[in-house]
Amino acid sequence: MADRLASVRHRQGRLIGRMEGLGFHLRAEAVLQTLTEEVLKSSEIEGELLDKEQVRSSIARRLGMDIAGLVPADRDVEGVVEMMLDATQNYRAPLTKERLFAWQAALFPTGRSGMRKIVVGAWRTKASGAMQVVSGPIGRERVHFEAPDARRVEKEMRAFLDWFEANDVAIDPVIKAGVAHLWFVTIHPFEDGNGRIARAVADLALTRSEGNPQRFYSMSAQIRLERNAYYKMLEETQKGDLDITAWLTWFLECLNRAFDGAETILASVLRKARFWDSRAGERLNDRQRMMINRLLNGFEGKLTSSKWAKLARCSQDTALRDIDELLLRDILVKDAAGGRSTSYSLRNP
Repeated sequence: MADRLASVRHRQGRLIGRMEGLGFHLRAEAVLQTLTEEVLKSSEIEGELLDKEQVRSSIARRLGMDIAGLVPADRDVEGVVEMMLDATQNYRAPLTKERLFAWQAALFPTGRSGMRKIVVGAWRTKASGAMQVVSGPIGRERVHFEAPDARRVEKEMRAFLDWFEANDVAIDPVIKAGVAHLWFVTIHPFEDGNGRIARAVADLALTRSEGNPQRFYSMSAQIRLERNAYYKMLEETQKGDLDITAWLTWFLECLNRAFDGAETILASVLRKARFWDSRAGERLNDRQRMMINRLLNGFEGKLTSSKWAKLARCSQDTALRDIDELLLRDILVKDAAGGRSTSYSLRNP
């Protein structure tokens, strides 16, 4: 693993160095974008889609960032954000049973996973039944993995937490992150939320490897892009023997590719900074600033006057006036004709 690990460590150090060379506000914006991606994509891996603006607003509020257009967040969004920020911002705090219980409880504030009532803030019990990862139609299910019996969870997690907190200089913290991810998700200690918590545990270990709570890359975003390979590698490793070299090789290579994703975030942050620098003298109302920032942050779908009115909480006439003014100032442009509604985009600076 030595060559791969050295390559990852080199890129990790270079990325942190580049980001720390940015001004405070640009660095804060990069952290906000990275953490937003981390929360969104970790949930998306499990098939749960969260509202991007709610996630961004929740993170900004908790980090004390003064940004325009904050929106209220649902309880499930607040819970995922709370877990992720605790893992990365409080990385020096020991990982304990109670801390893991709090993370899982934050993920399921109603005590339910969908319509199903689950055990929250505690290890899974025998009543939960066998914890299996299955696919396929009823009667022809394929079992990809079966976790240890619930009666073993307490003992297995005690061993895991003792190892995780041991100050073992023989294990590089990045390698430890890969082992921890696999070990935790293999024990599968909770009735639900194991995948997201395993990724948070890995993020905690990665943050310790850097000694810096500021996050500039998202491992979960890269895993989401490679979700099929991720599950395939987990299954092959969990059905194999105790040699986990192939898993760690994949983990390091995935992390290396996550650094490429950080370049996209950096480009987005710099584009946003250049845009506002070029418009430093512009007088814009709060609605216009909020909508421009949404476009700069990566607006999903087409921006129409009706969407503007809904998001800015104004009338259709007010939305049209706001848009017309930005068209006159050459900030917005009309998209090429298509569909029943006219849509708009930012003019490339």
